[in-house]
Amino acid sequence: MAPSTRKKSNQSCQTHLQQHHQLTATSHTFAFTNISFLCLYTGAKSAENMPRPGAIKTHLPFHLAPWSEQAKYIHIARNPKDCCVSYYYHHKSHVFTGNFDDFFEMFLSGDINFGDYFDHLLGWYEHRNDPNVLFLTYEEMKENPEVAVLKIAEFIDEKKYAEPLKTDSEKLNNIVKYSSFQHMKKVVNKGADENEKSNKEKLPGEITNTSNQGKETDKEKQNKSHMARLVRKGIIGDWRSHFSTEQSERLKEKFIERTKGTDIENIWGKCM
Repeated sequence: MAPSTRKKSNQSCQTHLQQHHQLTATSHTFAFTNISFLCLYTGAKSAENMPRPGAIKTHLPFHLAPWSEQAKYIHIARNPKDCCVSYYYHHKSHVFTGNFDDFFEMFLSGDINFGDYFDHLLGWYEHRNDPNVLFLTYEEMKENPEVAVLKIAEFIDEKKYAEPLKTDSEKLNNIVKYSSFQHMKKVVNKGADENEKSNKEKLPGEITNTSNQGKETDKEKQNKSHMARLVRKGIIGDWRSHFSTEQSERLKEKFIERTKGTDIENIWGKCM
């Protein structure tokens, strides 16, 4: 991996504040057009050919992620309950046809894409104090984006990126604005809508044929609308509108069991 490469790992339900690590607001779509995603079919080739300096995005657990002392890794972790809900909708937008109860059991057993949530979390957490690893949580980024942006800038290059932001509030405000969940949702979902429209124009028969389907309920229509959009709510605590009391307790017990002996449980005290 080239020294200029910045590599990020997340748990499939992160924001992309960190994608704007170049800390400019000259291009609102930079983060979506100049970042290599190792988990897609383009794989390592896209990383080799991407612009420098650049960021590599991946959902890979630590033991599978390519490692280099010359690269800097930013890991974004999210509390398991919200992560479960977010990942459920991610799966629904692809090939998963079950309901939330079905997915919850898969999540709890670790039988999901990219493996067990807790294996993933603990693998990166163990390296949180490595000099080239920055461990952040989704919640702290949402609650105080200015602090998160500065922390990322300091981690990448204090003099080159952090100092200019500390002396120019307009630059910092622009980074926060164009890295916000609201802006990302607007940009990404607009692209999704355009792609959907393009697909319907090219394949009207395949896309719009509903002759074999029953009449949809309002709730089913609403869910389908959600599935068509990659970026959904991004809020903290949305699990409360999905989890039953039993599910909440079961995941909490698993969380306590798997994180015993670490201070991870203190990170999400308010969220769990």
